[in-house]
Amino acid sequence: MGHLERPAAVEVHQPTPLQPAVMTPAPMVAVQPGAVPSVASIVLPDGRVVTGYAISPAQPEPLTPKPRVSRAAVNVALGGVGFLAVCGGLLLLTTFITALTALITQLITLAAVIFGGWIAVQVLKPHGRQGGTTVNIRKAIFKRNHFG
Repeated sequence: MGHLERPAAVEVHQPTPLQPAVMTPAPMVAVQPGAVPSVASIVLPDGRVVTGYAISPAQPEPLTPKPRVSRAAVNVALGGVGFLAVCGGLLLLTTFITALTALITQLITLAAVIFGGWIAVQVLKPHGRQGGTTVNIRKAIFKRNHFG
């Protein structure tokens, strides 16, 4: 048959047990209530009696009254806010009108430049085969001086 190999030595580790934590009980301190509460007993409908101490519900902290604000102070504050809003609106309106005026001025200038350029092109453009009489001043002066 075949050759059987011997298994490698297996090393076994044993876990170390943990020591339980030592719990020391807290010392009991008897606290005497400032006043002995009253004991209440209640008889249930089936005849059983339940006895216990009556616990008064915790009272919330009393609310501190807010100081009153006079109507005059409120009116003055609202008037100041309204005045600032109106001043801000007028400032924005003035700025808008100034910007609009500058835009219109630039548009008028642009239109004048374009229209003036168009007129200059129309006047200075050579008219080749159009009807009418074309007078060329340079040729006329040249011919007059040449023949005269």
